Amino acid sequence: MDRNRKWVPSFGAVLVILLSHMTSALEVPLDPKVLEGLPQPPTITLQSPKDYIFDPRENIVIHCEAKGKPHPSFSWTRNGTHFDVEKDSKVLMKPGSGTLVIDISGEKAEAYEGTYQCTAHNEHGTAVSNSIVIRQSRSPLWSKERNEAIMVQMGVSLVLQCRPPAGLPPPVIFWMDNSDESFTCLHICTHGTRIRISHSILQTDKGLHIVDLYMPFHVQLSFGPCSSDFQRLLLDKRVSQALNGDLYFSNVLREDTRSDYICYARFPHTQTIQQKQPISVTVVDNSPEGERRPGFMMPLGATSTKMVLRGETLELECIADGLPTPEISWQKDGGELPSSRMSFYNFKKTLKVSDVNEADGGDYRCTATNNLGTAHHIIKVTVKAAPFWVSAPRNLILAPNETGILTCRVNGEPKPKISWFVNGVSLENAPEDHSRKVDDDTVILSNVQSGSSAVYQCNASNEFGYLMANAFVNVLAEPPRVLTPPNRLYQVITNNPALLHCASFGSPIPTITWFKDIQTSVKNGDPYVIHENGTLEIHVAQPLNSGKYTCIATNNLGIKENHVYLEVKEPTRILKQPEYKVVQKGMSAVFECKVKHDPSLIPTMTWLKDNGELPDGRFEVNVDSLTIKDVTDGDEGTYTCIMNTTLDQDSASAMLTVVEATPTPAIVYEKPDPPTDLELTDQTDRSVQLTWIPGDEHNSPTQKFLIQYEDLLHQPGVWINLTEVAGTSTTAQLNLSPYVYYSFRVLAVNHVGSSQPSQPSSQYRTNPAAPDENPSDIQCVGTKPGNLVISWTSLTGFQANGPGLEYKVLWRQKDMDEDWSSKNVANVSQFVVSGTPIYVPYEVKVQALNDYGSGPEPVVVIGHSGEDLPLSAPDSVQIMVHNSTLAEVHWEPVSLPSVRGKLQGYKVYYWRERGLHDTEEDTDQEEQVLTFSGNRSEGRLPGLQPYSLYNLTIRVLNNKGEGPPSPSKKFETPEGVPGPPSFLNAVKPSLDSLTLEWGPPTNNNGRLAGYTLKYQPVNNTNELGPVKSMALLANETTITLGNLNSSMLYKFYLSAKTIKGSGPIITEEAFTVMDTTRTQPTVETGKGPTEPPHPTSPITQSPHPPFHKVPPVGPAFGKVNTSMLEDGAVISWDYFGQHKNVYVEYIVENSKEDWKKELVNGSHWHMIKGLKPGTSYKVRVVARDPADPTVHSTDEVLVAVPAVPSRQVDIATQGWFIGLMCAIALLILVLLIVCFIKRNKGGKYPVKEKEDAHQDPEIQPMKEDDGTFGEYSDTEDHKPLKGSRTPSNGTVRRDESDDSLVDYGEGGDGQFNEDGSFIGQYSGKKEKDTHEGNESSEAPSPVNAMNSFV
Repeated sequence: MDRNRKWVPSFGAVLVILLSHMTSALEVPLDPKVLEGLPQPPTITLQSPKDYIFDPRENIVIHCEAKGKPHPSFSWTRNGTHFDVEKDSKVLMKPGSGTLVIDISGEKAEAYEGTYQCTAHNEHGTAVSNSIVIRQSRSPLWSKERNEAIMVQMGVSLVLQCRPPAGLPPPVIFWMDNSDESFTCLHICTHGTRIRISHSILQTDKGLHIVDLYMPFHVQLSFGPCSSDFQRLLLDKRVSQALNGDLYFSNVLREDTRSDYICYARFPHTQTIQQKQPISVTVVDNSPEGERRPGFMMPLGATSTKMVLRGETLELECIADGLPTPEISWQKDGGELPSSRMSFYNFKKTLKVSDVNEADGGDYRCTATNNLGTAHHIIKVTVKAAPFWVSAPRNLILAPNETGILTCRVNGEPKPKISWFVNGVSLENAPEDHSRKVDDDTVILSNVQSGSSAVYQCNASNEFGYLMANAFVNVLAEPPRVLTPPNRLYQVITNNPALLHCASFGSPIPTITWFKDIQTSVKNGDPYVIHENGTLEIHVAQPLNSGKYTCIATNNLGIKENHVYLEVKEPTRILKQPEYKVVQKGMSAVFECKVKHDPSLIPTMTWLKDNGELPDGRFEVNVDSLTIKDVTDGDEGTYTCIMNTTLDQDSASAMLTVVEATPTPAIVYEKPDPPTDLELTDQTDRSVQLTWIPGDEHNSPTQKFLIQYEDLLHQPGVWINLTEVAGTSTTAQLNLSPYVYYSFRVLAVNHVGSSQPSQPSSQYRTNPAAPDENPSDIQCVGTKPGNLVISWTSLTGFQANGPGLEYKVLWRQKDMDEDWSSKNVANVSQFVVSGTPIYVPYEVKVQALNDYGSGPEPVVVIGHSGEDLPLSAPDSVQIMVHNSTLAEVHWEPVSLPSVRGKLQGYKVYYWRERGLHDTEEDTDQEEQVLTFSGNRSEGRLPGLQPYSLYNLTIRVLNNKGEGPPSPSKKFETPEGVPGPPSFLNAVKPSLDSLTLEWGPPTNNNGRLAGYTLKYQPVNNTNELGPVKSMALLANETTITLGNLNSSMLYKFYLSAKTIKGSGPIITEEAFTVMDTTRTQPTVETGKGPTEPPHPTSPITQSPHPPFHKVPPVGPAFGKVNTSMLEDGAVISWDYFGQHKNVYVEYIVENSKEDWKKELVNGSHWHMIKGLKPGTSYKVRVVARDPADPTVHSTDEVLVAVPAVPSRQVDIATQGWFIGLMCAIALLILVLLIVCFIKRNKGGKYPVKEKEDAHQDPEIQPMKEDDGTFGEYSDTEDHKPLKGSRTPSNGTVRRDESDDSLVDYGEGGDGQFNEDGSFIGQYSGKKEKDTHEGNESSEAPSPVNAMNSFV
C-alpha cells in the first residue's frame, strides 16, 4: 500500500463542509445547574481499557460509568451475546453504575475471560463502550531441561540463550551476578512492602506470590531496602543482553569462566520471579582466537526487516562479535536520525525512537568497527498505523428544523474502514430515517424534529486495531441562558487586553450582542473584538473603557441579558529605582524604591537578595526603602525590590559592593582615561564601523561608551551625541547620513563620571543623496482676508542630504476637484498665497528636494484661508430672570456663512443702568462682558444686583474679531434681601442701659422694610442668657435699651430686611458700666487675682465674633490681648491645641537676655507680676510638648508698664465708711432686740409670713421703708447662669484655674435660629466651688475683659 497516499475529500465531504457553514454544533454546557434541567442522551464517562489483564488473586473490576438525563440503565454482552448479570452470583453490578465486580475466589478465573461490552440506555438513546478483552495474567514455569556445560576458546564469541516461558504480560529478563561459588544470594527489594517467605510462597501485604527457585546450592534470602548488594550481571561493550533476553559475548575472556550463569524472568502482574537452570561456561586458552574483523551475531545476514506501529517505540539492536570488541554506530540512509526522540542503550547496541510517525520509516544502518575493519547491517523499518483520530465526532444540540453534521475523520495504515451505528445498531439494520444521509465518514441530519434524539457510534478499524466513539444528537428547543455569573467584576491594567465573558446556552444557538453603559452598542472593530463564543475582547484596555457592560443572548425563543463590570487600573511603576552602592564594612546601606500604583489596589513590597529571601537580622524594610545595618562581606550581592498588586507588578535591582573600612592602600575611584587609537573600517554610504582601545578604568568599571560626531560641513566645532554602547564593547556600527563630513570621538563613562574625549578620528565623507524627509510642523492659516500663509520648520543642513535644498509648496482648495498649484522656494520657511476666498479649507503639502532628487511623498495638511469680521448680529434675544441675582439670555445663532471665520462663540455685554428706586442713571457702573464659547444659543448672567434695571447686547465672535451688536435689550431684577447694616456701635453705657447706633445697608436691594435687633447677656463663664428680639422701623437708626444688668457683657445682632427676608447680621458686644460698690478681687501671694477686673472701656465691637471655637486647621493660637493692672500685666489668649504645655514668655524689649517663662496650663489668661515700672516688655504665648517637635507660638506683643501706676482708692479703708458701717450695725442690733422682746410678749411679726411665702431667706433683702424683710424681685435676667452658684451676696464667682478650653463657645452647635440669631455662641461647663461666708465679690471674667480691648 502506498505510504504517501493522502486523504482526498469526496463530493459528499465537500457538501458537509458547506453545511458546516450553515449550522455549527452547539457545545454542551459544563455547568451542572444547566445540565440538571436538560434532557440528555447517555454519555460514557468511564470505561476500562480495551485490553484488561487481571491478577487471578484479585477480583475483576470492569468499569462502565455514564451520565444522562434521565440517568441511564446498563447492560452487558460477553463474546457477542447478552450477559445476564443477575443470574451469576459471583458478578455484582454497582448501584447507579454499570461497573461489574466479579468475585473469582474459589472459581476458575479462566471462566470469565472473554470480550465484554457495556451499553448505557435511556429514553433519548443508547451509548456503547469499547470492546474490553479480559485475560488472566500468567507466569508459567520454565520447562525442565539439563544444560550442557560449555567449553569455549578464549577470544571467540558466545551466546547464552535464555528462552523464558511466554507469560501474560511478557516477563522482564535479567541475568544475575552470583559470583560466590558457595551459595547464591538473592536480595529481595521490599520498597516498603512487608514480605514473609515460607517454603515456596512469597507473602506481601499485596497478596501471595509463588516463587519457584531452582536451588542446586544453598540459597539465602535477605530482606531490606534495595542496595548495591543486589546486582545484575555487569554488562559492557563486550558483554550485552539482547532484547529477547539472550546473553551475548563479543569475545570471551578467562574471567568469564563461571558455573552459574542464571537467567531470571520477573512477571510484573504477579510479582513472581522464575529462574532458568544454571549454565556452566569454561574458557580455555590452549588455542586462543586471534584478532578478527567485526561480524554480526544478531541480526544475521546483511539485511533484516522491522515493522512498528505509529505512536509506539521503535527498538533496533545490533550485536557484533570481533576482537578487539567492535564499536557500534547508527545512521539512517537518506535522512537523519530524529535526535529529539532518539536514545541509545546497551552501549549503543540498541537504538530506540519514541512516538514513531510515518517519517521514521526507512533503512537504518548499524556499523560495527574495530581496528581491523567494519561490518554493516541494514534494517528496513516499515511504519504501520492502527486507526487514529483526525477529528472525532462531537455531541450536537440542535433546535427543531435545524441541520447538523457528524464527522468521524480517522487515519491509519492501512486505511481504516468506517462503520456507523445508531443507539448501538448498525445503520444498515436501523429503522429508515429520511432526514439522515451517510457519506463515508460523515452523517448529515436535515430538518431534525423533536423526539429524534439519538446516540451515534463511529467505528474505524484495520488489522492493527479499532477506534470507537459515541456522539449524541440532542434535539432541544431552549430559550437562551447566560452561564457567566451576573455582575462579575473584571480588573485589568492599562494597555493590557481585557476579556469579558458571556458564556451562553440555548437552542437554537443564541446571538450575542454587547452594550456599554446600557446605551452604547459595541461593534466588532478597534478596539473591540467579539469572539464566536460571545467573549468581548478589548485588545488594549484604557481607563475610558471602564464601565458597565451588558451582553444580551437572543434566539427565537427568548432573550436573556447579563451585566459585567470592567475596571481599568493604573499600572504599577517604580518611579525611583535602587542604585548601585559601594559601602564600607560596618556602615549602613540604604536602597530606595519609590513606587506609583493604582490607589484602589493594595500594594505589597518584597525585597530579595540574589533572588532569594532576605536573611534575618540586620535588614530593615520600610515603606519605600531597605536599610542594611552593620554591613558585612556576606551582604554583598544584588538586591531587588518587587512591588506586587493583585493585577501586576514591577521590579528593579541594584548591586551592593562591600569594601574594607580602612583599605590599605585606599582604593581611589576616578574617571576613566579617554579611549585611544580610533579606526574606521567597513565603510559604506550609510554606515561605518568604529573601533577603539579603552583607557584605564581607575578601579571603577566602564559602564558605557558615548560616541559623538562633528559635521565639518554644516556645523564645524559642534560635537553631537550619536549613540552609546556597553562598557564591554570596543566597536560600534554607526548609521550615517548622506552629504556629511564626519569626524568621530569617544568618551568612556563610569559611576564617577565621563572621561575626556578621545582624539578625533580621521574624516569620513558620505556621498549626497535625495532628502530622506520633508519639512515638519506644516501649518496653513490665513492672517488676513484673502490670504493663506503656509509655514514649516526647515530642514537642517545635516538633513538636506545634498546641495541645492529647495521646498516645493503645493496647495489647492479642498473638495473642489482641481489640480494642485505649486511653487518652489528656497531659504525660506513660509509662503503666502494671495487672492483666496474668505475662510475656505485648503489642502497643503510641502516637499523637500535637492540636486539629487525629491524627498518622500509629503503628508497633506488641512487649513483655512484668512478670516474677516462677522457680518450678522444674533436675533431674537430673550431674557428670563430667575431670581434677583441670576438671569438667563437666549438668542438665535447667526448663520455660519455670515461668521466668515471660525466661530469662537458669543459675547454678551450687559450693564446696570440704575436701581429701580433711583430716578437717575448710575453712570459709575462698568460694562460687564461674558463670553460663551462655541455655537451656543443661551447663557446665564450671574452676580446681578437686585432691584435694578439692566441693558444687554450680544455679538458673535471669530478669530478676526466681533460682529455688529444685536439690538439692546433691557430687563429688571426683582427685590432681594438687603446687605448688612453699614455699621453698629454701642454708645452711652450706664449701669442698666446702652444706646445702639447703626447705619442703613450700603445696598438695600429693594424697598427696606425695617430691622431686626436681637441681644442676649453673656455671663462670666461665656454662657448665653435668653435672647430678646425687637422689630425696628426702616427709618430708625438708633435705640436705647434699658433694664440691663450692670457690669454685664451683652451680645447684639442687627439685620435689615425687605419683603424677600432678612439680610446678613452685624454683631456688637458691649458692657454696661461696672458697679463700683463692689470690692476689688483678693490677691494671693504669687498667684495674681482670681478674676482680673474689667477694663475701663466697656465696649467691644467684633464683626466676626469668636463664636463656636473649634480647633483650627491653621494656627493653634488666636488673638492675644493685654491690659495693665496695679499688680501687673494681664495676658489673655485663645488656644485651640491639646496635650501641650503652655507657657507665657516675656523679655525686656531690646534685651539680649533669655526669655523668662511661666507655666500656665489649663488657663487662657495669666498675670505677669513683678514688672518694672516704666519698662516695655515683649510677651508671647508658646505651646510645647517634649514628645512632639512642633512648637506653636503667638506673635510677640509689646506691653508698656506705666512709670507711676494708678492708685485706686480703697473705700474699705476710709474712716467715714468705717463709721457708717458701725452705725448701721448698731441700728440693726437695736432692731433685733426690739423684735425679740415683741415676740416673747406674743406679738405677731410679719417675718413669719414672709418666711412661709419665701423659703430661701438668703434672697430676701431688707426693705428700708417698713423695716420688714422683703422679697428680692429683680428680673429673670439676673438669675445665675448655667454652671454657676449664687452666694449670699448675689455675685457670681469663677474658679481660679481650670483646664477648660471654653472661650466664646467651644463645643457649641453654632447654628442659626429661624429668626437669624446665633444660638450656642457662648457655652462651656465649669464646676464651681461653694463659697460660704462673707467673701469679697469678684469681677467678670478676664477673658471678656481682654476682649473688650479688641
